[in-house]
Amino acid sequence: MIKRIDNIKIPAGQGDAELFELVKRRAGGKLGYFKILKKSLDARDKRNIHWLYSAAYSREKENDGRPPLEKLKDAPEVCVIGSGPAGLCCAVRLCERGYHPVILERGGSVDERLRAVNTFFTERVLDENSNVQFGEGGAGTFSDGKLNTGTKDGYNRDVLEIFARFGAPEEILYLNKPHIGSDKLRGVLKNIRAYIENCGGRFLFGKKFCGFAAENGELKSVKFCDVHSGEENELPVAAAVLAVGHSARDTFRMLAANSIAMQPRDFAVGVRVEHLASAISFAQYGEAYKLLPAADYKLVSHAHERTVFTFCMCPGGVVVPSASEAGGVVVNGMSDFARDGANSNSALMVQLSRADFGEGLFDGMEFQRKLEERAYVAGGSSYRAPCQLFGDFAKDRISQSFGEVAPTYAAGVTFAPLAEVLPKAAVEALKVSVPDMAKRLHGFDSASALFTGVESRFSSPVRILRGEDRQSVSLKNLYPCGEGSGYSGGITSSAADGIRTAEYIYGIHSAARK
Repeated sequence: MIKRIDNIKIPAGQGDAELFELVKRRAGGKLGYFKILKKSLDARDKRNIHWLYSAAYSREKENDGRPPLEKLKDAPEVCVIGSGPAGLCCAVRLCERGYHPVILERGGSVDERLRAVNTFFTERVLDENSNVQFGEGGAGTFSDGKLNTGTKDGYNRDVLEIFARFGAPEEILYLNKPHIGSDKLRGVLKNIRAYIENCGGRFLFGKKFCGFAAENGELKSVKFCDVHSGEENELPVAAAVLAVGHSARDTFRMLAANSIAMQPRDFAVGVRVEHLASAISFAQYGEAYKLLPAADYKLVSHAHERTVFTFCMCPGGVVVPSASEAGGVVVNGMSDFARDGANSNSALMVQLSRADFGEGLFDGMEFQRKLEERAYVAGGSSYRAPCQLFGDFAKDRISQSFGEVAPTYAAGVTFAPLAEVLPKAAVEALKVSVPDMAKRLHGFDSASALFTGVESRFSSPVRILRGEDRQSVSLKNLYPCGEGSGYSGGITSSAADGIRTAEYIYGIHSAARK
């Protein structure tokens, strides 16, 4: 019989191994089954920081695996457009349901993409189809691989299990704030691809979705173009999953030109802020920080009329050049599994609304583009990013030298006034909100904290409208999903949206056979 123990306290500096020994002693002998159910860090009292666990155990061997899913025989052709978290997890679930999906991806495989990204980082030569935004794994490949989410989707657990099954650290199944790390995520992506291909699925890299054919309001085929030769092909399908990511601006315009209903969305813009990882950890944990992983944080300020918040915090990480269009600078954050870099960074975002950029469908998208173009010029028109110490930003002066925080942006930085890049309202909000955040995280307003801009790809500027049946309201058999379609934000919620979409497709086809 499986038994459960909750509220097990393990001191900082110890961990899973000590937990196992403690449970074994409580069980009175050898364990036939042991499973960590939950693990979180209790740092409310800096004098007594400890890990808090829940665990299950049994003296006998136990099997708690899930039974295999029912498969559809002779499943029809389904195309998944985009290989980010939504597209890949959708494709995995389709395979589990008996399908042989075709995955279209404008970017390269993870190894091809890594070469293109490294060329951009070191030589500042941008590939507009294979970069930090586009390619196998989507934008999440060059991130922290964070899997915590505020959503309550029933498929969130499935997402964690998929990633763990394909090589992510097992701890993601029980950590309160799980992450994979960009370094480990690349191997996970290769394993997912191998599984899909072994199930009869196909990946078509370097192929951009460029149109479709429809009949009587139903999608009949998708058209795709080779990004190098421009050669066009057409694939007859029973359904197409649209998981293109939030940066597929040309795809959004193509869909609108073909009367696919969409609507503009509010979003946020800002900068990446860097501090010393040790300073953040000390502020969170005190002297115990030396025994613990790099600390994270999540901050919100309402000190200004516009909400300012941190997002996608990367402990021990780096700021990443993330442009996908020529003549624009975009920043993001990334960290490896160890999170052992000198700096920690996060997006520092100011909420905007359509009143700031216009009511037109693509006004927000063009607003983002203009910010990126201004950042490009401010950085020297070479993909170097404009940066400024917070102390100088607050006093409207150009920085002259770095303080204790050295920049990590791989393509290089240029001191420039970010007030000439960001919207005026965002500048004012940041000046007020950073000191307010420092009331909750000591040192957050350090004069040497480094701002690098511009963080403009927080979320999709449009939503591709879908009905309760998850299909486009304009075209049957087209399934918008994930972050790019405006229905999720982050790896886990996007992946869960992809799984749910796959289940809906299976349900429709299964019901049609009965």
